[in-house]
Amino acid sequence: MEGFGLIVLIAIGVLFIIFATAKLKLHPFLSLLFAAFGIGILAGLPLPDVIEAVNGGFGGLMGSIGLVIIFGTIIGVILEKSGAALRMAEVVLRIVGEKRPQMAMSLIGAIVSIPVFCDSGYVILSSLKKALAKRARVAIASMAIALSTGLFATHTLVPPTPGPIAAAGNIGAENYLGTIILMGIIVAIPAIIAGYVWAMKAGTKIKVNGEDEKDPAYDYDTILKEFGEMPSTIKSFAPIVVPILLIGFSSVITFAEWTGTFFDILLFLGSPVVALLIGVLFAFLLLPNYNEETLTDWIGMGIKEAAPILLITGAGGAFGSVIKATPVADFIQGFGESAFFTGAMFVFIPFIIAAALKTAQGSSTAALVITSTLVAPLLSQIGITGAVPLALVVMAIGAGAMVVSHVNDSYFWVVKEFSGMSVTQAYMAQTAGTLIQGIVSIAVTFILWVILV
Repeated sequence: MEGFGLIVLIAIGVLFIIFATAKLKLHPFLSLLFAAFGIGILAGLPLPDVIEAVNGGFGGLMGSIGLVIIFGTIIGVILEKSGAALRMAEVVLRIVGEKRPQMAMSLIGAIVSIPVFCDSGYVILSSLKKALAKRARVAIASMAIALSTGLFATHTLVPPTPGPIAAAGNIGAENYLGTIILMGIIVAIPAIIAGYVWAMKAGTKIKVNGEDEKDPAYDYDTILKEFGEMPSTIKSFAPIVVPILLIGFSSVITFAEWTGTFFDILLFLGSPVVALLIGVLFAFLLLPNYNEETLTDWIGMGIKEAAPILLITGAGGAFGSVIKATPVADFIQGFGESAFFTGAMFVFIPFIIAAALKTAQGSSTAALVITSTLVAPLLSQIGITGAVPLALVVMAIGAGAMVVSHVNDSYFWVVKEFSGMSVTQAYMAQTAGTLIQGIVSIAVTFILWVILV
């Protein structure tokens, strides 16, 4: 099969993935694999080639980013269990000041969600959010929006969060993580600001039942005391900051083409796998004890959290590999002269695909993985290569993966339940907030493309 019929077949495959995950509640891992085999067979590929494409796509992606994802989730669990995430929150609060509690929550969320999943980050910081709201006498809903949107921005845009890493691997940009981190931070800042503004505009008008009642359980000082002794500030930030700096140095060295033994060592330390492994070693400094609970159970928990992401990412790699094995590239090449495909308008293609997937099936990570596999064959055909263009493609996909968080998204329910909002209030707060963030993020990505590409 080739030509327009092949495009229709791939579209049917994507619709099957959405239907299977959203309606049948089938795990995205199996949905992606079934779609990969189905497209390969119906497209007329030789059966041995279908098997080779599935195995090669799954294994190839695991070989490039599998360990990075595992190390990132281990760091996140240790930050959560050791109290380092709470320490980071307290430091940001001291810097920003208690007179701007919503701003503090936005920044706290943005920092914590770089290694920690936004769902977990919200749960960890929920009691702190309520305590600050009562202490500063501001609406709980405004604090909830500020925290949720701050967490969401970096969750979809900034590595080493698994979603952006998986997207980078799918489009062949795993060697440009430094640039992707930089672009992620640049795009995330306006998204965080947009979430903060929405928190101040909409959140202050939402009244949560029972928020005026006094509850000693949500006293700020009591919460910090009950947690016990927390790690130092330097130890808390090191597992995040050190890997990012190492990856950043490596990107600068590669761009500047510096050579020599010293730079070779920095390149080695700045490779994503090594940098994140060093981050794990710094995370070990946060462990309260070196025993079975911390060295086995905590790390095992991180590996368990990584498993679903690895499976979805690997299946996405298999799905993309099958698509690449079909003649779709020849068909796409015919569109190469189109201004929509070659100009800055191209960034809206992955954005729309990711937004449709996110809205339909709920998972931002799945939207990032599936969209990146779909657009990967396009990129080389229309000449999108290099660090900055590929990084901006990841940003466009991440922006789409924000739009929107509603009732089929587990994060929507986490925000609703831990803030005490009704479903209607959560739609106004969380769903509308993520829509605004996605639109702002794609607008910033488009502007960066016009300027830099």
